[in-house]
Amino acid sequence: MTEAPIVSAKDVCRAFGEGDAVVHALADVSIDFPRGGFTAVMGPSGSGKSTLMHCLAGLDRPTSGTVVIDGVDLGSLDDAKLTELRRDKIGFVFQFFNLLPVLSAEENIRLPLSLAGTKPDAARMEELVRAVGLEDRLDHRPSELSGGQQQRVAVARALISNPAVIFADEPTGNLDSKTSDEILTLMRGAVDDFGQTVVMVTHDAHAAAFADRVIVLADGRVVRDEKPESVEGVLDLMKQVAA
Repeated sequence: MTEAPIVSAKDVCRAFGEGDAVVHALADVSIDFPRGGFTAVMGPSGSGKSTLMHCLAGLDRPTSGTVVIDGVDLGSLDDAKLTELRRDKIGFVFQFFNLLPVLSAEENIRLPLSLAGTKPDAARMEELVRAVGLEDRLDHRPSELSGGQQQRVAVARALISNPAVIFADEPTGNLDSKTSDEILTLMRGAVDDFGQTVVMVTHDAHAAAFADRVIVLADGRVVRDEKPESVEGVLDLMKQVAA
């Protein structure tokens, strides 16, 4: 028996505007994401990749179609239940870190659980802090951390609640190449070592090459779905789509 995908989109459409001014950002997108996979979503500007992530993550509602996360149909949830699902089942990593400046690194990592009124398992907290290399930075506030360290905090925060899926939106877009590699290696390790599921929107072929799978969108549709063999292979794939 095949295991159900952890995230599934079926016939998802997202339109903005009305009448002659309507823009179809997504057009009948159907795609599954298996548990424990690392997927990169790519495409030219305006292809719909960010809109897809927002719909998959419950940050935006599709105009039509269904999105299911860990067996829950997002369309069946009101706003309060959707907020609860995002808190309990989804981790987020953004380009600009989105840490709370008044909290320490440790408090930022704990934040999803604090909001839920729970505390992290001590062993898991220790394991995560060690994995992201922040043992000596836990009492520092974001302003006292480098960009790479802030993103490490964000990755740990995304992992602390053991979510069903992590959505990463251009997670290395604000980092230098060395630090980018460190963050991508961390995310790769989250998949390989913790069995995490990661869906990452990126324009960077180098980042996409860390994934198990590359999905390319164009004009709101999935046009390619392939395993990346190398950075060069991803670049060739993007050239083919642009041609």
